[in-house]
Amino acid sequence: MPSPTSCRIRAVLVILGVLALLSQSANAADATDAESRNKRIVTEAFDHWASGGTGFFDELLATDVVWTIKGSGPSAGTLRGRDVFLDRAVHPFASRLSTPVRPVNRQVWADGEHVIVHWDGEGMARDGVAYRNSYAWILRMRSGKAAEVTAFLDLTPYDDVLRRIPAPAANGEHP
Repeated sequence: MPSPTSCRIRAVLVILGVLALLSQSANAADATDAESRNKRIVTEAFDHWASGGTGFFDELLATDVVWTIKGSGPSAGTLRGRDVFLDRAVHPFASRLSTPVRPVNRQVWADGEHVIVHWDGEGMARDGVAYRNSYAWILRMRSGKAAEVTAFLDLTPYDDVLRRIPAPAANGEHP
């Protein structure tokens, strides 16, 4: 017959085991909630952008975002900070378009704090030539904002727009 002390020890161990399982279950539920929330935030931002909304990058990116454009060529590299990214990558490109790039289709997946978006974008350059590209972005979310983004795209058509179309004059008029 087991001693009362050994019965108490077993009871405590069983309770600790149950608490550990409940804690793991709660942590898994929290992770699933965060994953769903991150996917929803990114999906809604893309929906707004696709329907003609503006401010996509301001709404989605953390101010201290680290944006890495993978590949080779003049546009590849890492940009630190939302304003730096907008000033060095988004605005120079967008200024050469007569209609902005809009997502025309996309797929969104979430895995923990990461959201992966595969999307096709279309716009029109100021010289009347259509711009089309496919993108894959991996976003690491923090507090509802993208803190790190790794962007994959065909840099040839992107860089071609930058090379082919002159930047607008400082007063905003097109040359």
